[in-house]
Amino acid sequence: ERSSSTDLAARRGVFSRRHYGSVEMLASCDGDSENIVRRFRVETGERSDKEELFGSPSTPVLENPEYQTRWYFKYFLGKLHQNYVGSDAEKTVFFLSVVLADSNTQGLQQYRAILWRKTGAQRICLSHTPSKPLTVKSILSNFESLDRIEKGPKEIFTPDVQKDLLLLEEQEGSVNFKFGVLYAEAGQNTDDEMFSNELGSREFDRFVNLLGEKVRLKGWDKYRGGLDVKGDMTGKYSVYTIYEGHEIIFHVSTLLPYSKDNKQQVERKRHIGNDIVNIIFLNGSYEDHCNFKPSMIKSQFTHIFAVVSYIREEDAYRISLFSEESVPLFGPSLPCPPVFQNHQEFREFVLVKLINGEKAAFNTPIFAQKRERTLDMLIKDLYNEHMSDSRSNMLNRRAFSDVLPETPRGSRRKEEARQVEFVRIGQALKLDTIVKGDAPTSLATTSLFKREPWEPQCFYPDFPHEIICGDSWGNNKLILGTEAGIFLIEEGLTHRLIFDKTVQVKQISVVEAHGILLFRTDRGRDSRVHVFRLTDFEGDATNALVRSRPDLREHKLERTKGCHLYALSRPGGSHLRMVAAVGRRLLVLQWRHSAAWTTWCAASDTDTVEGFQMVRELLVSEAPAVVSLVDSPTACGDNHVCVGYRHQFDLVNEKTGDATRLHSVDASKVHLVAAVDIYEDDEAELLLCYNHTTHFQKLSDENTTEFDFQWNAVPDNIVCVFPYIMAFTYESIEIRLIINGNLVHNMVMPKLKLITSKSDIFFVSTAPEFFQVRKERVKEDRMERDPSVSPPSSPH
Repeated sequence: ERSSSTDLAARRGVFSRRHYGSVEMLASCDGDSENIVRRFRVETGERSDKEELFGSPSTPVLENPEYQTRWYFKYFLGKLHQNYVGSDAEKTVFFLSVVLADSNTQGLQQYRAILWRKTGAQRICLSHTPSKPLTVKSILSNFESLDRIEKGPKEIFTPDVQKDLLLLEEQEGSVNFKFGVLYAEAGQNTDDEMFSNELGSREFDRFVNLLGEKVRLKGWDKYRGGLDVKGDMTGKYSVYTIYEGHEIIFHVSTLLPYSKDNKQQVERKRHIGNDIVNIIFLNGSYEDHCNFKPSMIKSQFTHIFAVVSYIREEDAYRISLFSEESVPLFGPSLPCPPVFQNHQEFREFVLVKLINGEKAAFNTPIFAQKRERTLDMLIKDLYNEHMSDSRSNMLNRRAFSDVLPETPRGSRRKEEARQVEFVRIGQALKLDTIVKGDAPTSLATTSLFKREPWEPQCFYPDFPHEIICGDSWGNNKLILGTEAGIFLIEEGLTHRLIFDKTVQVKQISVVEAHGILLFRTDRGRDSRVHVFRLTDFEGDATNALVRSRPDLREHKLERTKGCHLYALSRPGGSHLRMVAAVGRRLLVLQWRHSAAWTTWCAASDTDTVEGFQMVRELLVSEAPAVVSLVDSPTACGDNHVCVGYRHQFDLVNEKTGDATRLHSVDASKVHLVAAVDIYEDDEAELLLCYNHTTHFQKLSDENTTEFDFQWNAVPDNIVCVFPYIMAFTYESIEIRLIINGNLVHNMVMPKLKLITSKSDIFFVSTAPEFFQVRKERVKEDRMERDPSVSPPSSPH
């Protein structure tokens, strides 16, 4: 399916949590047959909206993949690093691990830090400047609530602490999984009936063979998921597979011991009933599929039921999902309709959905509290062990502000010997973990030819200047601002200078709907926004024309003198609006022609600066560092401006000028990143990004941190493209799911900078070897204007 760039840009911030199911009240019974109420989120895949182009929400992607989240195993073990122990203002114990390592193949170094607390581990990346190494205190200040710590932590020298910290990381959950598979015949309404099916149908056997390979349990030396591998006490065979380094064992009901005398089939229930995730294979019709209720299964431990049935007429599989209400949302969402004719695609979808589901279930209150108690006990034991008098000689007595790379006093030879032993023990631990099969390492089972939704394509391989700003024009051109001037790049052609170096710009916007180019020059108090027609840069006659500062005179928006920031309204609205920040003043301007009028009378829309009309001037308390326009989702609602300054984000009503405090940041150092307007199910909300945090804020609701999440590194820019949210830093692109903040991928690239995300996402990096040269644009990236798309009627 093709979509116009305008259409994509208009939907760029649109997303829906409803893709991931709705909550229904379903009665469930416990062992004493007393009715208790359990609410389940039901996913059926039924929806009517159009899917996004950059990989639909149904694309199977593992969330929080261990090979990217288990930092201590991956980046610390086997390398020289520092470990510290301390307590915060509330006397809560924490551990801190810091390593200085190469961030990519270009030899750039960065700090990686893990803060270990009873609530779980927090991980951050920090840039390294060789002439200015960071102190322990400055690293701790990047973690919430540790920026005002008084008593500094102490370094632990003993190599044995590595084993303890690895154990802390392993509390995040197993890298291997066990899933129950229960065969059910049509009309069976209780788990006793389902567990009493001695054998399954031919369709069931085909499904089980699709999941994995049948393995002999006796003498089995890989992951066994609690099954007996010595005396066939849990059956002779099981089903096993590996997916992206995860070993998976399936507890298949018809392969577990069957008893003719025991109606409850206790041995089968003992395994499948203690699995967090169950697959129910329902051998019946669509109606039978729809009639399944989780209340049929008495287990209080199982949190997720995936109901699968085979459609013989189509040689396809249907799936629906029930997740206990407390399980956080997880992807991928079910496609519409939830029917798979490609069996291998179905297998991959099921495995990814179930792995993500089990990980999500570990964040329910019942599991989270258990994990917190375990971590609390382990951390306290560690603290007592390493802070005791008998181990005091192992603790660093340096001043808290000392820089990390400095070696402690004493014999240099002794310290070097300690470091060698420290690394040796770390390497031995790493090897032992791999041998046991508990390591988050192997990706051998990943499809080599699988194309990820975010796979980059090289647009222009050798641009010679450092890019300050830019925007896309149509689907094959970029306009870029550099210190050498402004350039036009067209795919397949040599870059062309259109303004010389006397024109220094900090922001560029191409508005194709009105055929205009906007840019903000950087001249302090003399900064302004300028407006040109795109036609000024088209055609053979303009190829040799290079403009300079005197050519700006007729194109400057005089009212914007001193402007240090501007923002435009989202494409797809009835009118183009701009807010220009001039110190504390916000100037709201509107293009005098509607988008609809320009579409039908394009030849008549030849305005430049005269096209912008002043709507009103608003005054805010300080000069904004961040500004964003928030369109009302309804025609009769008021538009707003979100402004960020110092420690807060405010919402200013465009019509009245009234300001409302949206969110305050409680931290000594605040770096405001962005305020991105997004629309969940036609309701406007904002993504407020600062430091390592992204905060969701509805315009009308109370402030809640329910959906907040943390980035590994402080972003420079944020891009929303449902179902993903991407953070661009100087060294990486971090990709997470917008509905739960879970990490799905991290791409490390040197000297990275986002250019524009208006339609396609364009960025610059000094490592073209990472990408294929784009010969054919992939479906996800193909944006062409569709002349049949009619804009809404709108008065002039």
